[in-house]
Order: sequence, then C-alpha cells, then structure tokens
Amino acid sequence: MMPAARESLLDAAYTALTRRPWAAVRMVDVAAAAGVSRQTLYNEFGSKEGFARALVRREADGYLIGVDRALATPADPRERLTAAAEWTVYAARDNVLVKAMLTGCWSERLPSPTLSAVPSSSAVPAQRRADGPLPSPGDFVAIVRDRAVTLLSAPGTPRADTLELARACELVIRLALSCVAAPPDRGGVAELVRGALPRQPG
Repeated sequence: MMPAARESLLDAAYTALTRRPWAAVRMVDVAAAAGVSRQTLYNEFGSKEGFARALVRREADGYLIGVDRALATPADPRERLTAAAEWTVYAARDNVLVKAMLTGCWSERLPSPTLSAVPSSSAVPAQRRADGPLPSPGDFVAIVRDRAVTLLSAPGTPRADTLELARACELVIRLALSCVAAPPDRGGVAELVRGALPRQPG
C-alpha cells in the first residue's frame, strides 16, 4: 500500500472519531471514506485494534514533530521552551488523542490501546512500529525533556549546566501538562513558563 493511502485511511478514521465513539466507527465506512476496500484496510492494519494503535502512534508522532519545530524556533532558550509549552497546550486542546496520551485519561469515546507492545506479524514496517510500545504520559515528559536538552545545549556544556537545563525543561513540560488538565484563567501557559524561568536556561 502507498503511504498516501495509509494516511488517507488514518485521516478518515480520525474524522470518524470526532463524530462518534470509536466503538461505533465501522471499518467498512472508514475504508469507503478513504476510497479503498475493507480488505485493503485489514491487509494494512491487521485488525481494528491494529488500526487504533496506528492512529494513536501517528498522532503521537505529529505532536512530537510539533515539539521539535517549536524548540527549533530562532529565539533564546526560554522562548523556545515557551513555544514548546504553548504547542503542547494547543495540540491537546485541538486533538482528543493527543490529550488522552498526554494525560492518561482515555474516555470511553476513544480507542484504548494497551501501551505495551503487542505481538506483530505485519509485513508493513509502519504497522510493526505501531505494534511496538506506545508512550505513556511519563514517557512523553522524558522524550520532550531529552529533546529539549539536546536542542538547547551547546557542545561541551558542563554536566552541571546540562543537569540544570534538564530540570528546567522537565519543569516546563510538566507546567504545560498541568495547563492541559486545568487550563489557566489568563496569561496562559506562556506567562507561567516565563515566570518559572526568569533566567535563561542553557
């Protein structure tokens, strides 16, 4: 299957999920919306559970791509961390699967794939990856923290400075997640991050 067809199926599944609970989403309808046969869908994803894992994996990857983009913004480290925090809050507000992954709160409307790896016999590399472990909220904190440290620290940075930067990065992502769970009244996550990091990290 062409990657574009796989993406079309995942797009159709996400659209269906915004309209009805996952339990009511029928694979035949998703395949029809994507312009492929139901058999093609099952050949690619294996099962509805495999399809759900692939959808969750894609949304996780999309969130992390946005984090990388925010951290690569040409600005000082504090503003780059602020941008990553703002993206986190925006992505969770805009995408029900991202919010569920970041908070661990899966409503009954959503698929609820196990986070541990499942046996995979798929010939499709992307599906084998989706069948691997899915990130937990704690995993996301560590992934974003480590990516931020890598992107914000200069070569040869002393270990003590790197550890301080890691603490600052983890504080920022945890502040962002708190704003996902309990949105602030005013000022938003940016004001909280700038208040928590008065000095330039890194």
